[in-house]
Amino acid sequence: MKLIKYATAALVIFTILLTIVFFIWWTFKDRFVFNGEPFDQAKWIQLATSTKNECKRGDMAYDLQQNILTRGVPREAVTALLGRPAFEEKNAIEYDLGKCMHVYHGLLIFFDENNRLINSRISSH
Repeated sequence: MKLIKYATAALVIFTILLTIVFFIWWTFKDRFVFNGEPFDQAKWIQLATSTKNECKRGDMAYDLQQNILTRGVPREAVTALLGRPAFEEKNAIEYDLGKCMHVYHGLLIFFDENNRLINSRISSH
């Protein structure tokens, strides 16, 4: 009977710790996965068609998102900096980052009705 109580308590503690670790990882995953190097415009454009590296632009995405793509930047300035997007609609554009961590990712950039940047996020497909 004591063994069952100890096993149950151990399982509960393990589950709680695993949940905490998962949510910490989930909160900081963009910083861990997509923060390998600073943004380099020439390299970004060159890697658009590259097939050598699976996570071709992923290493620069976090720096780009946090330090360069600031709120209020005109859409024309974003496309001048980053080149032609892989996906485009009225209020959003997306740039392919490649296959990072076994999942395809993109940098999704949102604009308001005046074509000013309001938000960006790293999305998975």
